[in-house]
Amino acid sequence: MPIKNGAEYIESLRGRKLKILLFGERVKEPVDHPMIRPSINAVAETYDLAVEDPELATAKSSISGMPVNRFLHIAESAQDLVNQNRMQRKLGQLTGTCFQRCVGMDALNSLYSTTFEIDAKHGKQYHKRLIEFIKTVQRENQVIGGAMTDVKGDRSLSPSQQADPDMFVHITKRDEKGVYITGAKAHQTGCINSHWIIVMPTMRLKAEDKDYAIVGAIPVDAPGITYIYGRQSCDTRSMEDGEIDAGNAMYSGQEAMIIFKDVFIPNYLIFMDGEYEYAAMLVERFTCYHRRSYVCKTGLGDVLIGAAAAIADYNGVANASHIKDKLVEMTYLNESIFGAGIASSYQAHKTASGNWQNDDMLANVCKHSVTKFPYEIGRLAQDIAGGLMVTMPSEKDFRSLEAGPLLEKYLKGRKGVSTENRVRILRLIENMTLGRNAVGYLTESMHGAGSPQAQRIQIARQMQLEYKKKIAKRLAKIKEGEASETMPESSEYFDKIFGAKEKKKSK
Repeated sequence: MPIKNGAEYIESLRGRKLKILLFGERVKEPVDHPMIRPSINAVAETYDLAVEDPELATAKSSISGMPVNRFLHIAESAQDLVNQNRMQRKLGQLTGTCFQRCVGMDALNSLYSTTFEIDAKHGKQYHKRLIEFIKTVQRENQVIGGAMTDVKGDRSLSPSQQADPDMFVHITKRDEKGVYITGAKAHQTGCINSHWIIVMPTMRLKAEDKDYAIVGAIPVDAPGITYIYGRQSCDTRSMEDGEIDAGNAMYSGQEAMIIFKDVFIPNYLIFMDGEYEYAAMLVERFTCYHRRSYVCKTGLGDVLIGAAAAIADYNGVANASHIKDKLVEMTYLNESIFGAGIASSYQAHKTASGNWQNDDMLANVCKHSVTKFPYEIGRLAQDIAGGLMVTMPSEKDFRSLEAGPLLEKYLKGRKGVSTENRVRILRLIENMTLGRNAVGYLTESMHGAGSPQAQRIQIARQMQLEYKKKIAKRLAKIKEGEASETMPESSEYFDKIFGAKEKKKSK
């Protein structure tokens, strides 16, 4: 039966017997683990939003012929891509964290066009297999996770040159039914909360790297997979009594390392097998989609701007001119990110396969802005919040008979605002700029979908400097290949203009 809402999604994760390691122990049921559950709640919101606002979060799929969650939709127009961005911003506003489904959405779309082109050249059946897989996940309304980032080992060496071949996921053996893969993928967003993982290469490959050119879909609970849960700042606060100190007790992101040990991928779920020359195409198309997907951070930015405005109000300084100016600056930075991302979607073009690819230059501008602007937004939020944000006593002290009345008296804000509300909004700012959800808003903004230099490389490739020089020279009426007859050499020009004056002075 297809998953209909967030509650059914949460139930679909139960009883899978995943091998998850956390704090040196195996997690029995991740759905009920207090540190993992907030990340599951964030994904559940992607289902509930589709129920509450189907125009925003669903689309009619020409593949299955049915309305589907937008995270499972293959973009059929530029407007589809724009609607993805609007949905992403809304979910950021609803959760204040990473909702973990953008990688899967962008993986499906980049694979759609890449498999089409591989088949056109090599006569394979990858595109047909992918379409059948998409039909299945759309029909069941499942979550797709994408696994691209290998652990890489010695980064100066290619995959096949590594002393340990497992530094990049690769094929270890094959039979008539499929292939087996071994290796590890790091920083995997929402992998434990997914139903499927699509494994992809992480970089351009050479002929000798053929065994690393593997793309396939794997059930999250497939034999041979181990998940090692990643730590996040202040994450154990979710395991303490009370909810205030967590800052955002309901929602969080999730990152884990995935270890593959001879994990089987059947032939019908393989979408690339040895076509190494298409690895770069897949990676570049995926990052093009995904760097534009970072408009999700503007939804988080909206939350943080709102929190900064709220604490200014609680502190009685909402009308101070410098506070207003800082809020304007935060908003300007946030909207600049969204503007670049949504412009990338509007500037999309139709691929040979029929789906739509967003503009690469603007996608990289969007993501490069994300590596900078949230940090400044966060700094300004901390500036407005004041030092109490990081020196507040614990919730237990506020609840205690001895310390509680003293804190209630001395941590008041303006009249009419409860001390608890002031504490709660400060904890939210702490959570997003220093705590658990700072991972999704700051550090992940820096390194997700490629670290800053990756975007600068792509921007440099697309600067079109020769074209820009040409249009500038046209306006300046420069004729290429002809010596100027009207402008003398600089030394002659200087003598002509200033020589007579200099000679008079010397006399």
